[in-house]
Order: sequence, then C-alpha cells, then structure tokens
Amino acid sequence: MIMLPITWQQAIGRRLGRWSGYFLKRRLRIGAVNLALCFPELSETQRAALLQRQLESLGMGVFETALAWWGASQRLARLGEVVGLEHLHQAQASGRGIILLTAHFTLLEMGARLLSAHFQFHAMYRPQPNQLFHELMDHIHQHHSGLPTITQNDIRATVRALKQGRAVWYAPDHDYGRQSVFVPFFGVPALTITATSRLVRMSNAIVLPYYPQRLADGRYRVTILPALDPFPSGDEVADTARINAVLEDCIRQAPEQYLWLHRRFKHRPPGHAYPYH
Repeated sequence: MIMLPITWQQAIGRRLGRWSGYFLKRRLRIGAVNLALCFPELSETQRAALLQRQLESLGMGVFETALAWWGASQRLARLGEVVGLEHLHQAQASGRGIILLTAHFTLLEMGARLLSAHFQFHAMYRPQPNQLFHELMDHIHQHHSGLPTITQNDIRATVRALKQGRAVWYAPDHDYGRQSVFVPFFGVPALTITATSRLVRMSNAIVLPYYPQRLADGRYRVTILPALDPFPSGDEVADTARINAVLEDCIRQAPEQYLWLHRRFKHRPPGHAYPYH
C-alpha cells in the first residue's frame, strides 16, 4: 500500500477516516467536548466540520505511519522538508542536550522520520501492552532515530542522555495525572506534567519545539522553532504554562492534525465538572 502515489494514499486515508466514525462513537463524543472547550469562538457547525477533518487526518495518519516506518529515505526526502534547521544547528553547536518538544499530532511518526534524516535522537515512548507491537515499535524507532529508545518513566536514562549532549524526543501534552499542575491549554485548565523544566534543571538541556504538518499539496513539513530562552524560569507553574502556550500555537497551525480524541481534561480542578459523560 505504501508504494501507491501519496495522493492515492491520502485519498484512501480520508475515506477510511470518515468510515471509522461509525465505530468511534465514544471517541467522537470526547473529541466534540474537547473542541467545544478549546474553540468556543467556533459555531457548532464549524466544530463538527473540524471533527470530520480530524477523522480524515487520522485515516491518512494510518498510511503516513506505515510510510514513515517502511518508506524509502529517498522517497521521503522528496515528499517532506524540515525548516528551521538553523535552530537545530545552533543548539547542537552548544554541546548541550536537546529536548525535542512536540505534541501528539496525527503526523507524529512522519515528523520524527523526517527529523531523523538530519540527526540522531532518543525516542521517548509509553510501553505497549502488546509485546509483539511493543518490540516492533522499539525496533523501528531505534532503526530510524539511530539511538536506543527511552521509556516514558525512565528519568535517569533521559537525564543521562541529555547530559551526554544527545537529543530526546518528548511530548508532554497528555494528562498523565502525576507530578502535574493545572495550567491553561486553549484557555482551559489542563493537568499538565511539570517534568520539562525539571529535566532542564537536571541536565542543562535546550528545549527546541517543533511541529509536523501536512500541507495542502499533500507534502509534509516539519518546522523547528527557536529554542526556549530563558528556560526554565525557576517557577515550575509558569514554565509549564509556557510549554502549553507554545504547543497551542503549533496546534493552531492545523488543528485538525492534532489528536483531539483523547481525554485531555479528564482531571479537573476544584469546582470544575467532569466534561466527558
């Protein structure tokens, strides 16, 4: 299937995504709640259209993940580009570790694969319950990124890699329910992990945000933003709010390409009702 022209893959993926809506009723309700909370300025009709485009993006993401895992490097080089490499080169020249800060986009794997053409990094991931799938993902990520993967909770390995001047891929945009604070995400209090500023304090690493994007012509672009500086500030809450603000700006570039079908607001501060019923 990955040998098909990219326009064919995307067309099939869009249709697959629309069909998946018949089987993802609960997830669609979660997505609708998230969009209502995060985009109150949109009408109900506009949010419904955005949710439909989210499904299409998820469908395309199935093919894009396969292409990122098994596609030839020469083909991916023609299909995608990385802009902002000057920020990466500046960070590398410092000799410090680099935290590649991003969010859970439907293009997660494609973005990482395009970055891997320019430098090596450790992929940080959550262990999968299916051992076969876990080993497959681990093998693929190590093969493309060039460095061993690091499990999500292995802080020691993360700090060690950063202290040695290596890069670590990191996405702190889910509600992990531990070592977290409530800070705004699209104007909504969201329980957000504070580990980013702690990792920098322990390792003296540079935080380099980036985001992947599917363009209107079907090609792909990864945009690397300038490093967060100064960071950290000494205030974990302010630092965490800053991280969310940066990721929010990235998501707004193509909101349908962010993963809205997870319970981002499953923990609520006192006085706020649980939104997913």
